[in-house]
Parts: sequence; C-alpha cells; structure tokens
Amino acid sequence: MGLVTPLGNDVATTWKALLEGVSGVGPITKFDASEHSVRIAAEVKQFDPLNYLDKKMARRTGAFTHYAYAAAREALDQSGLDVASMPDDVGVIVGSGAGDLETMEAQFRIVLSEHPDRVSPFFITMFPANMAAGTLSILLGVRGPNLATVSACATGANAIGEAFETIRRGDARAMIAGGTEACIVSIAVASFARMTALSSRNDDPQHASRPFDKERDGFVIGEGAGVVVLEDLEMARARGAKVFAEVVGYAATSDAHHIVEPAPGGSGLVIAQRKALRKANLAPDQIGYINAHGTSTYFNDRAETAAIKTVFGEHAYKLAASSTKSMTGHMVGAAGGAEAIFTALALHHGVLPPTINYEFPDPECDLDYVPNTARKAQLDYALSNSMGFGGHNAVLALKRAD
Repeated sequence: MGLVTPLGNDVATTWKALLEGVSGVGPITKFDASEHSVRIAAEVKQFDPLNYLDKKMARRTGAFTHYAYAAAREALDQSGLDVASMPDDVGVIVGSGAGDLETMEAQFRIVLSEHPDRVSPFFITMFPANMAAGTLSILLGVRGPNLATVSACATGANAIGEAFETIRRGDARAMIAGGTEACIVSIAVASFARMTALSSRNDDPQHASRPFDKERDGFVIGEGAGVVVLEDLEMARARGAKVFAEVVGYAATSDAHHIVEPAPGGSGLVIAQRKALRKANLAPDQIGYINAHGTSTYFNDRAETAAIKTVFGEHAYKLAASSTKSMTGHMVGAAGGAEAIFTALALHHGVLPPTINYEFPDPECDLDYVPNTARKAQLDYALSNSMGFGGHNAVLALKRAD
C-alpha cells in the first residue's frame, strides 16, 4: 500500500495521524486565496517530487502524477513484488477525477493573456487523467492492462475494483491500482464554492470537515494519492508476501438521478452495497465496519446513512461507519484508493479510525460513526463506500487476511 495525503506522505505517518484524530485541514497556501469565499483546504505538505523522480521527468509531469508515482513506489517496495521478472503480467489502473488541473489553469492563462507560442509543448501530455497510469507503466516497466478510471469521487475505488476483476478474469496476475488528485487550484476551489459544496469555516479550518454532524456545512477539498498492489492470492502466498487484506467483492452502480445530489435514500448506493455483498457471498450481519464516503455535506451524509440502514436493517446500528474525510478532507479522485487502504489497515490492526469533529448529533444520521476517538475492534469483514458527482457509486468488500 502507498499513500500521499494531507496527513503524511507515506502509509505509516498517515495511519498514525488518523488514529490520533489529527486534522489535515488548514489555510490554502498553494495559491493566493485572499479573494476567495473559501480559503481552506487539506493540502499535501512537504512533498518534493525530486525525492521520487529525476528533474526532467518531474518537470514534464504534473503533481497528480507525482503523487501517484510516490504512492505506487511505496506500495511496490512494501509488496516485495519483482515486476521486472513478470512485466507482461502486471498492469496499472490509476485514475483521477480531473487530471492535472494546475497545469491546465496555468497554460490557459498563457494562451489567453500572452501568445499561443508560449504554451508548453508538454501541456497535452501532462493534463489528461490517464497520464498518471501511463507514466507509471513507463517508469515501472509493466506492460499489462493500463487505463484510468474517471468517475469523480468514486474514481479510486473503481480503479481498485476494476483491477480486482482484471486479475479474476486472468488478464493479469498483479495490478497497481488506485486514485490520485491535485485539485487545490483557484478554478476548482472557486467552482466548488460557487455551488455551495464547500465548508466556509475559514476561521476554524480544523473543525470544518465534520461528517454526519448536524452543523456540517460542506466538504473540504483535499488532494493526494492512494495506490495498492493487488495480486492473485496463490501467487502472494507462494512468494511469502505480507497480505494486509483480501478484496472479496466489488460493485459499481449509477444513481441515474441528478448530476450532484445523491438519489433519494441513497438508492444507487443501496444497490452497490447489496451487489458487493452478494458477489462476496456475505450476509449483511457479517460486516463489522464501513469506511463511509461521509463527505460532510448535508445531502451525502443523509443519503449514505439511509442507504446503510436500508441494506443492513437492525444490524446498521451494530456496525461502525466512520468517515476519515473528517481528517484528510475530500481527496476527490484519490479518496477511494486512500480509503480502501484505511479499511484494510483497520482490519489488519484491529482498530477503527474515528470521525472527528462529531459534536452535534443529527437525528437523520443516527448510526455509530466512531465519534472522535479511534476504537479497537477485531473484525473479519468491512466495506469501503465511494460516491461521486454524476451519480457514481462504488463499493469494495474486504476481508481480514488470515
């Protein structure tokens, strides 16, 4: 597993901060936000691409690719998988919701205010959302299936799910999969703010992301990457790999309802959760934990809570469902990848990360959200929920490795 998050630039640092209930939210430093109505974000900190890439490659790729490569490198190093010995049997599915927005914004300024000949010749190979996956394949020398999922905030989960299915159908023996995003730029913050999706707690950033809390007023935009190495279980056991969790089910659905608002009662997520359970051959009462999408917006948190109650019935009140976005902010296309890792770590270590800033219970959000403090819990199965603008839903079912 590999992570670059607002809480740290590796798995160990991020996981420690999660369990301590640390918020990664603060004032925006990546651009001058003084004229913006929203001036807070969950930024990646102290990240230097030259720690991972040479100067030439770093200059010719965008931050979302830098984050993806750093996370993928950590995951591969941790896995011990020798991809050079099996390049045709290893693939990459790493997605991004928006691609290289920073370069896009900068180059549009140039073409509109200066001269077309001033535009970078590398612009067209830097901004597309598939370029992180393509660059990883080149740098790592793997020639298996290579593509990018683009499903807004469900991107990372879809990438891992599709990688899982790629291995199941025999098209690869191992996959490098996840999501990456570097979207803390002026145009993105301004647009999300204009649609009133963001929290405006500029004077209290660390308490701004408060999923399921009655006083929530929007999500906090974040960035980073979450990438995993998936492989065939028999191969992993044969080479003595350390297995953190097994992916046992995956489902993706569409709300077919509204471009940003979840379907009433979270009906699309209901179908996705049920399909993931059915494909994993699990009964609802076998799930002990859900890493909730939990964005800290009024509509999402209410719809997700309703969907969990519909699928799990009375068991919904016995399982735990925390939102790590309370600490990482919303990492958009990277969220699903990072949160799948958090779910695997929760199963592996027997401890559930909390939902911080949970102070005022909402009658419509009345489940056990692991409020404010991490909790020990030895569990066998968990879900990771992801939902995205456009009506996308993706659910991963994970099993604790025996």
